Formats: sequence, C-alpha cells, structure tokens
Amino acid sequence: MDSYFSDLYRLSAKRNATDHEEEQLPRKLTTVSSSGGSTVISADKLSVKYSGRSLHDYDAGVSQSEVPAPTNCLAYYFEVHVNNAGDKGKIAIGFIAKDTEIVTRTGWEENSCSYHGDDGFIYRGGINYANITSETFTTSDTVGGGINYASEEIFFTKNGALVGTIPKVFTGPLFPTVAVHSQNEEVTVNFGSEMFAFDIKNYEASERKKQQMEFEKIIIPRGQSHMLVRNYLSHYGYEETLKAFNMATETSVPRNALEEKDASFSLQDRKHLRELIMKGEIVAAIAKLQDCYPELLQNDKSEVCFLLHCQKFIELVRIGELEEAVKYGRVELAKFIGLNVLTDIVQDCFALLAYKNPEESSVAYLLGETQKEVVADAVNAMVLSTNENIIEYELLSRLERLLRQLSTCSLLLRTLYNRQGEVFSLHRFLNNNV
Repeated sequence: MDSYFSDLYRLSAKRNATDHEEEQLPRKLTTVSSSGGSTVISADKLSVKYSGRSLHDYDAGVSQSEVPAPTNCLAYYFEVHVNNAGDKGKIAIGFIAKDTEIVTRTGWEENSCSYHGDDGFIYRGGINYANITSETFTTSDTVGGGINYASEEIFFTKNGALVGTIPKVFTGPLFPTVAVHSQNEEVTVNFGSEMFAFDIKNYEASERKKQQMEFEKIIIPRGQSHMLVRNYLSHYGYEETLKAFNMATETSVPRNALEEKDASFSLQDRKHLRELIMKGEIVAAIAKLQDCYPELLQNDKSEVCFLLHCQKFIELVRIGELEEAVKYGRVELAKFIGLNVLTDIVQDCFALLAYKNPEESSVAYLLGETQKEVVADAVNAMVLSTNENIIEYELLSRLERLLRQLSTCSLLLRTLYNRQGEVFSLHRFLNNNV
C-alpha cells in the first residue's frame, strides 16, 4: 500500500487547488516594429495609430500583446475594432511566434499569421490563402483572431461571424498581434475586458459538442458499465446498495460467479468497519480488526495503523476532549514523528489543538467527512488484501482504475500537442461540464 492513502489524506488540504498553474492573460500592447516611430500606442496600451507616410512595405507598425496567448484552454480569442481605416486600409490582425523578427506586416513574415483588411485575405508565412476568405474590413468593422487548440487551427472573424480558418503550424507560444500600415489607420484592441462581437462561448460549446459526438461513436459492450458499478460497490463494501443494484439488473446483466465470490469476500465485516469509522467510533473499529484480522495490526507503524490513530486523535478534538487528545497523541502519534513521509500529517493533527475553533482553521480539512472516507477505504483495502484467493490484489476498484487511465490518456494526448490545449479536469468531466 506504500503511502497511497496518506497521500490521499493530504489531498483534502489542497482540494481548492487548480489543475494547473494560472497563466497570465494578454491585457496590453507593446510595440514590436515601427518605422521611424510612426506608430503611436495610447496611454492605456489598447489603441494603435499609424502616423507615418507608408512609402514602403517595411513601413508597417506592428504591436503585439505583452504576454502570449494562454495555452491551457480549448480556444483563445481577441478582437480589434477599426476606428479609422486610414488612407489604404492596410490593417492586419493575427498572431506571431515568440522572437519572430518583424519588418513588414504580419502574415508576410515567417512564423506569423494574419487577416488583412485591404484584400480580405489570410496570410501565413508569406502564403496567401485567398481561397479561404475575401472579406475585406474597414472603418467601424470589428475583426477577431483566435486559436483553436483542439482542432489545431487559427480562425478569424468579422463583425461576429467566422470568415476563415487555417491550420496552426506553430509550436511555440503565440502573441496576439495587430499591424497598421497607412496614414491615420487607428484600431482599438479588446482582450476580453468588454463583450466580444463574436460569441466565443457558443463557439467553444460547439467544439465540445463535436468532441462529445466523437466519444459517442465508440461502442461499449452491453453490460460493461453495470459490471463497473457492481465492482465498485462490492470493492468498498456497500452491501445494501449492491443488493439493490443486483436486483434491479439481474435480468439484463450477465454475472461472473467467480468474480462475485471474490467481491463478496468479508463483505459484512468491511461494511461494519466502514460504518464504525464513519461514525467516529475508531476504538470499536480497531477492536474489530484485532478480533478478525489481527495480522493487519501487527506492524504498529503501518499506514493503516497510522491513519486509524490520527482519526482517533481527531475525534477526541472534535468532541472537545483536548487533554485526552494530548495524552493519546503523545503515545500513539509521537511514534510516527520520525517517519518523514508522515511528519506533515502528524504536525497538522497536533495543530488542531492550537485553535479555539479548529473547524475554521487552516487544518480544518482534517475534520471533514472526506478524511473518514480515506481511513475507511484504507481499512477496507487491507481487509481485501487478506483474501488468499486473489492472485493479484487490487488496491482500487476497476471504475477508479478506468478513470485514472482516462486522466493519463488525456495528459499524454496534451503532451503530443506540446502541452497546448484545455487541461483535462476529472472533476469537471464528472460534473458533465466537459
């Protein structure tokens, strides 16, 4: 069992942690290239105006966001409102890769992609994708650029409508970019502080629906989900629920007699132990183990003993028996202080004594039902491990192993895309908010 359940025990203290590090979002512009200082960025760094003469192609003024587009999402999007199309309307909106040298309009440069207002074409690395769109844009139009990490595409919009999509061939971080190229051209960028003209939320929902439709094409053999549920209920000793489930599915789901025999091993004992632990009756649970499975308590420094003693200490604190808790801790918990892998939990337990209202403290997680569940699961697992008929003891139910595999596959898939794209959240998935 190693430290599996003690690691699980710690997770409650981090239950509000995010699935990934928060990314900085683009908020402001910075100048990348401007011939002769011909580009002026407003004080709020959200508007750009071209005041030069635009005698050559390289006279463009290019501005990008100060930080790259986030990558831990399904799609990123920003917009530009054209305040003035200027003399020639040579405004461009798009993305450039990190450290790309820009001497002309984006899209004409390598590692850049943009949508141009004067001809309405999309350019990437100097290639003209004229067959995709010819929607020009001018004064008062709002155009947008986005990255779809799920489909590996870059897309552009005009006045709230999708106008073109091309493959995303860039692997590194991409910076939202705007270029102005003729006198008096002026634009204002919206990084999301105001409502977009394009319904990005609906776009994302549509993309998720496409993914869901692909999932639903996969055929699962009849009865497999029922078998997973049955295995989960028996694995954790939910006897009454298992009986009710079996009655409800007995005519439609095939049974495996050998598997059911193993699943029913010590079911009554495991159910009783779980009930005792969830009620906080830890002394009774230890007595039950001592009577029926004494071999599990022979090593008084095992993980299951540790978790039981921690829970007993916590129950004493819960009912206000602080002196008894101190005495119990000095005898039963002190022996684990020298074990580095458990020291932090022991310290958290003792920290409960320092608070007048421990349920409002930083270690309040120890008083939750989740902690009791972890202890009950650890005891349940150890009882199951005593079944001599099981060749390879399974610490987790098959349903949990399947969910772990799902999470692992999602992580590996994201790695293939250079760690770009929406981070898989099992919590969000199980709450039907994929």
